[in-house]
Amino acid sequence: MQRSILAMALAAAGLWGAAQTAAAGTVTVITSFPKELTTAYQKAFEAANPGIKVEILNKNTTASVAYIRELPEGQRPDVMWASAPDAFEVLASYKLLQGAPEVVNRSAPEKIGNYPLNDPKGMYYGQALAGYGIEWNTRYLKAHKLPVPKEWSDLVRPEYFGHIAISSPSRSGTTQLTVETILQGEGWDKGWTQLLQIMGNAAAVTDRSFAVPDGVNNGQYGIGIVIDFLALAGKYSGYPVDFTYPSMTAVVPANIALIAGAKNADEAKKFMAYTMSVPGQQLLFDPKIGRLPILPYSMLKPPAGYPVPQDIAKRAKVQFNTELSGQRYPVVISLFDQMVTFRLKELQAATKAIHEAAAALKARPNARGGELLAQARSLAYTSLVGADNVKNPEFLELFRKSRRDVAVSKQLTGMEQMWSEKARANYERARQLAEEARGLAK
Repeated sequence: MQRSILAMALAAAGLWGAAQTAAAGTVTVITSFPKELTTAYQKAFEAANPGIKVEILNKNTTASVAYIRELPEGQRPDVMWASAPDAFEVLASYKLLQGAPEVVNRSAPEKIGNYPLNDPKGMYYGQALAGYGIEWNTRYLKAHKLPVPKEWSDLVRPEYFGHIAISSPSRSGTTQLTVETILQGEGWDKGWTQLLQIMGNAAAVTDRSFAVPDGVNNGQYGIGIVIDFLALAGKYSGYPVDFTYPSMTAVVPANIALIAGAKNADEAKKFMAYTMSVPGQQLLFDPKIGRLPILPYSMLKPPAGYPVPQDIAKRAKVQFNTELSGQRYPVVISLFDQMVTFRLKELQAATKAIHEAAAALKARPNARGGELLAQARSLAYTSLVGADNVKNPEFLELFRKSRRDVAVSKQLTGMEQMWSEKARANYERARQLAEEARGLAK
């Protein structure tokens, strides 16, 4: 019996040791990237590193940040991999990232335009490059006799009503970056006015960023506001789509970082280094991935006519401020949801009435009608949070606090409900004023 117990104990110890070895050979990566990209890297890395497995935990960027924050040290994923640099700033501010400078590929440039490729504080590193812009379906635009949009300002025009799609920034880190790029380029108040005008023309606000290019690729939507790699993947895969970078854009790194308290830091660092190596960078040109690499094209084999990141950066008018974006990150996504995502029908109705009134007043000008139309536009297209408020440290700090705190949750929920109701009332009043203005032009 003693021999049997000893044998069982040894067997159990052996199984436990094997389990520990298996765990030690697994890199858990939390990422918002699509399956096409993660599967390609997973297979390539595992083939180059026998004995190390890659486990992909797919969540949108906002959910990834929340997930990492809620887990104790020792239970967190090993690697954070996403496009939004401000999400990494948020994680770094909570001391949830760990420096790993040895993974950096020194052949990559230090900057893209004037923007640092890697975090100056050494907490996260550029693994690919991304710009933000406009995708369109060439057949759809031809069928609807729509001109090709080139700038964000084009999308406020009435002919694009009902033809545009975007994802919610609370569900998509890349959309949050696009929204923030417009806000930084135009300024907070003017930027929100432009965003709300564009959103009034939107046909849909989707749950995930992938749904926008998928919809443009299949002709469900004519125009999509997307990150470049989602559009390029469609273009180079043969869909009837094209893409442009507006002048009011930015080229910023998509980042990768070691999470503080990672279970398998050594294996995680190997994975991170692989994504920045020549083989890892060459994978970015796969038609199903379509991303811009950090390494010079002289070290790689890009497809003919592939966008050159440095050229785009030289033309871009926005010098993206990651720190500013990180500070107001939760405010922007919450405000967008309350004013747009959850009130899209009301915003669409107000915008439709404004377009119709503007057309009627153009044909038959009326002074009173013009005043009413101006009031309607102001109500529909003014942010509920002004530029001064968003600079208030106490206001920003409230949104950084955990909603697990009952008092904090109650305060934030009350504020968001107030925004939602105010937006609904403003859009309804804007619609009424626009319809009254239109009536004066008859």
